[in-house]
Amino acid sequence: MADARSRDFTEGAVPAHLIKLTGYMVLGLISVMGAGLIETIYVGRVGTNELAAIGFTFPLVYMLHGLTMGLGVGASSVVARAMGVGDREKARRLNAHAFVLVSLLIFVFAIASYLSLEPFFIFLGASEEVLPLIVDYMTIWLLGLPFFTFGFVGSTLMRAMGDAVSPGYLMFIGSALHVLIAPFFIFGLMGAPELGLAGAALGYVLARFISFLIYIYIIVFRDKIVIFSMSGFLESSRDILHVGLPAIASNLIAPVSMTVVTKLLAAHGAVVVAGFGVASRIEALVVMVIWALSMSIAPFIGQNWGAGKFDRVKRALSLSNGFVLVWGIVAYALLFFFARFFVALINDDAEVVAAAVTYLLIVPLSIGFMGVMSVSTSTFNALGRPMPPLVLSVLQMIVIYLPLALLGDSLLGYTGIYIASATTVTLVGTLSWFWIRREISAGIRRRNAID
Repeated sequence: MADARSRDFTEGAVPAHLIKLTGYMVLGLISVMGAGLIETIYVGRVGTNELAAIGFTFPLVYMLHGLTMGLGVGASSVVARAMGVGDREKARRLNAHAFVLVSLLIFVFAIASYLSLEPFFIFLGASEEVLPLIVDYMTIWLLGLPFFTFGFVGSTLMRAMGDAVSPGYLMFIGSALHVLIAPFFIFGLMGAPELGLAGAALGYVLARFISFLIYIYIIVFRDKIVIFSMSGFLESSRDILHVGLPAIASNLIAPVSMTVVTKLLAAHGAVVVAGFGVASRIEALVVMVIWALSMSIAPFIGQNWGAGKFDRVKRALSLSNGFVLVWGIVAYALLFFFARFFVALINDDAEVVAAAVTYLLIVPLSIGFMGVMSVSTSTFNALGRPMPPLVLSVLQMIVIYLPLALLGDSLLGYTGIYIASATTVTLVGTLSWFWIRREISAGIRRRNAID
C-alpha cells in the first residue's frame, strides 16, 4: 500500500500535487485517446462506411460514458471530503457502496441501449449501408461497458483516496491491450476471424475485461479500499446521487445535443460524419491534457475543502485556469499547422480530409475556455455543489449551442455548426470562471460562520 503521506493532498506544495495528479492522469488519457485514434486508423483502412459508422456511435457512447462519469464524480466527491476530515473507514465503505450502485445502474442502461439501437441510429440518419455496421459494432461494444465502468469509477475512487499513480498506469494497460488485440479481429490476423468493424468492438471488450480483473486485484486485495458491508447503503447512495445525479444530467446534455448535431451533419453526407469522427478523435488527443487536469483537481479540492484549507483551494484553481488557457493557445497552434497531416494519416479520402480539417480549424479555437469550464465544473462537484454545472450544461448545449448550430447550419452549412460550437464554449467558459470564484467566496463565508 502506498505511503500515507502520498495519499494526503492537504499538505505539501500545491503545484507538486497538481503536477503529479495530472501527469499520471495524462498518461492514462493519452493511452485511452490514443487507443481510440489508433482504432479509427484501423477502421479507416477497412472503408469509409465503417469510418462513418464509428462517427455515428459517438452520441450514444458519450451518453453511456456520461452516466459512468457522473456516478464517478458523485462517489469521488463524497469520498474525497471524507478523507479530508480523516474518516478513512467511511471512505472505504462509500467505495463499496459506490460499486454496487454503479453496477446496478449501468446494467439497466446497457439493456435499454441494446433494445433501442436500431431506432436510435435510424433517427440519427444512418443510411442502409451504414446502419448494420453500427448495430453490429454497438451490440458487441455494450458487452464491455460494465467492465469499462468499473475501471473508470475505480480510478476516480483511487484518486479520491489519494492514489495519484495507479489509475494512470491501469488506464494505460487497458488501452494498450485494446490496441494490441483489436487488429487480430479487424483484419483476421494469425487465424482469428476477420470481423472488420465488429472486430474493433470485440477487441475493446476483451481488453476491458482483462483490465477489469486487474482493477479487482488492486482495489480489493492490494490496497483494500473497500469494506464489504451493505450497512448504510441507502444513506451512501443518497450522498453519492446528491452530486452524481446532477453530474449525470450535465454529462448527458452534451451527448443529447450531439445527437441533434450528428443528425444535422448527416444531412450533408456520410463523408461529413466520417470527417467529424476523425477530427473529434484528433482533437481529443490535445484536449485530454485539460480533461486530465480537471479530473485531477477534484480530489485535491475535495480533500482540502473538507479539511478547511481554503487558501490551497483558491491556489489550485488559479494555477489550473492559467494552465488551461495557455494550453489552449499551444493546442490550437499545433492543430492549425498540422491538421491536414494528422487527418491524412487516418483517411486520405479528399472529402473526408476537407470536412475534418474544417472542424480542426474552427472548434479548437475555444479549447482554453473549454478548460476553464471543465475546471470550474470539477471544482463545483468537489465542493458538493452539483447544480451550477447542470445549469452551465443546460445553458451551453440547449439555450445557446443548439439554436446557434441550427442558425449556422442554415447560413453556412456544417461550417456554421462548428462556428456555433466555438462561440458557445467561449461564452460559457467565461461565465463559469466568474461563477466559481463567487461560489468559493460564498462557501468560505458559510463555513466560517458555522465554525
